[in-house]
Amino acid sequence: MAASVVVRAQPPTLDVVLSRAATYVSDFHRRLSGIVAEERYVQDWKTTDTRSPRAGGVLGHRELKSDLLLVKPGPDAAWMEFRDVFEVDGQPVRDRSERLTKLFLDPSPSTDAQIRQILEESARYNLGDVQRNVNGPVFPLLFLERVNQYRFKFKRTTDRIPRAAAGEAPQDGAFRTSVEIWAISYDEKEAATFIRTTEGKDLPVHGRFWIDPASGRVLMSELIAETRVLRATIDASYQSEPLLGLLVPVEMRERYEGRRNGSRIDAVATYGRFRQFQVNVNERFLIKK
Repeated sequence: MAASVVVRAQPPTLDVVLSRAATYVSDFHRRLSGIVAEERYVQDWKTTDTRSPRAGGVLGHRELKSDLLLVKPGPDAAWMEFRDVFEVDGQPVRDRSERLTKLFLDPSPSTDAQIRQILEESARYNLGDVQRNVNGPVFPLLFLERVNQYRFKFKRTTDRIPRAAAGEAPQDGAFRTSVEIWAISYDEKEAATFIRTTEGKDLPVHGRFWIDPASGRVLMSELIAETRVLRATIDASYQSEPLLGLLVPVEMRERYEGRRNGSRIDAVATYGRFRQFQVNVNERFLIKK
């Protein structure tokens, strides 16, 4: 009787997995651009400075309700998240319709001007003493685009379960993963970084992605940006949405820590009510279904 030979499939290389991830992200952006999600975003600002009379106390609390959508201001522009805030601490935003018309239906602004306006509007109601406009759950996926991967050094790691943005073990399973998923770290190496300081200086980022090596699907992302005065961490997780047939963001956790002034901002955003949207030019406003 002839002996049987079992041939085991070889695991993919890191380059192959990154190529699959690039293909996945391209399709993800295309498909998600027709979807709008409702975001509930809770931000807390406190100080840990023992010299402050309010040490350990809350400096501010804010709850936002927004529609979040993926937009591409121009053919050569990158995908961007637009946060259309419609409620702040339970109160409706009164100038919402006028802002949407000006942003998306007014043909006069240039692409650069529209990008600037989208960033400003998306960050309009951020709480605290840290200026930021990258607090969106799909922003880090830009790093995996094929044209951008050369800007980073990628490495497979042995990490199993990522820590939450607050530096604690996840409590609700949103950041859990299985052993089949690859954890891939990244470090930004090229100049003209994705994020800049308020003075316009490069701010390289690093972090990790949790990727299905067979399909390239991204299940979780971690972004860390650090300077001498600030450490920022943004973690996002994605889950399957059966009605849409794709992974969608379900949670984003953030922490911004002032290294000199003891300021700390913690935020949690959750996403739901995913639906199709379209622009009705004749009626001059966005229709969301």
